[in-house]
Order: sequence, then structure tokens, then C-alpha cells
Amino acid sequence: MIVPAKEMRKSVRRKPARRAASAASPAAASHSHWLRNILLLLLACAIGWTAWVCGEIEWTAMHDEARPADAIAVFGAAEYEGRPSPVLRARLQHTLELYQRGIAPLIITLGGADDMEHSEGGVGRSFLTQHGVPASAVVAETLSGTTGESAAQLAAIARARGLRSIVVVSDASHLFRVQQMCREQGLVVYTSPRQAGKHIGAAEQADRLLHEVASYTLWRLHIT
Repeated sequence: MIVPAKEMRKSVRRKPARRAASAASPAAASHSHWLRNILLLLLACAIGWTAWVCGEIEWTAMHDEARPADAIAVFGAAEYEGRPSPVLRARLQHTLELYQRGIAPLIITLGGADDMEHSEGGVGRSFLTQHGVPASAVVAETLSGTTGESAAQLAAIARARGLRSIVVVSDASHLFRVQQMCREQGLVVYTSPRQAGKHIGAAEQADRLLHEVASYTLWRLHIT
């Protein structure tokens, strides 16, 4: 059988294309394998980091380090038209108990304005003085709007007053981030979680934990 010259030329043209496709296939497979390994490594790192941060949050939450210090600093929470929210009230009540135990002679209330008239720090100061703490023993910081800003303001107050050690009060799950941010500011701090209030379900506990993991991670990455 005689194959026309035109058909032979088509066959010759096709063969190099098949060889090129065959040669490209191992390279593509190698690239895909490399990319998959990188993604798996990143996933493993993310899981490991999350597990470590969760462990640090839980460990800090379970240990009350309150001891004699130069001051007690209570981190702010929401206030409602001059009245502390349940969360802020619980933090302030714990702070009051520490003060009454003689842990420190000075209290610093932290937190900026929630509205045009009131601030978390100011509301905290009012609560404490109404419960028997002398006004001269309470310093209200009213400028900060985030945990990081509160830590920075606390450091400025500590430097101005020569405070060397501070007991910090907040929610249990919040204290690891508070501790790390304060230490970043050069402060020597001891954590003391406020008493737990109503029972919190597993879903809400997980939500709080993930919020703290994300917030701490973003801070460490200098994103917030």
C-alpha cells in the first residue's frame, strides 16, 4: 500500500507534538507534587501553631499568679452609659477583692471611651471608689481602644510612677494575650483571672478560644 506524501507529512508533524507532551508530563507531575508538599507543610505548621497557642491560653487561664505587687491593672470591657457591663463588673469585683487582700496599694483601670461621656477606665474608677477604694488609690486610663493600646498605656503609667510589678486582671481566656503584650512593653506582670460567671457552652468557649488564637497570631504577625 502506498501512503500519499501529504498524509506522511501530517504523520511526521504529529509525532514531535506527542513526544513534547510526553516529556512535559513528568515535569507537570513533579511541580504538582512539590506544591502539594508545600501546602501540607503549611497546614501542619498552622495546626501546630494553633495547638501551641491554645495550650498557652488554657495554661494561663488555669493559673492565678496574684501576689504582692506595686499595682493591680484591670483591663476594660464594655460599659453602658456609665454602668459597667456584667463582664466589666466581674473584672472590677475581682480587682476589688485583690485590693482588699492587700495585693497592691494602687489600682489602674484601663479602657477608652465607649461614648461621648463615659470611658471604660472612668467607669471602672467610679465603681471602685463607690465600693470603698480611696480615689487616690485609683488611676483611670481613658485613651486606649484595644488590648495592645491598653498594654502600651499601662507601660507609660508604670514608667511614670516607677512601678516594677503589676498584677493584671481580665477574663481567663484573654490573659495570655494580655501577658504577652505587657511583656513586650517591658512590664513584669502576674495574671489573675476574674471569676467565671454564668455557665458557657462548648460552642461559645470554642469561639472565644479561636478569637484569642486569631488575635494573638495577627498581633505576632504585626497585622494588628
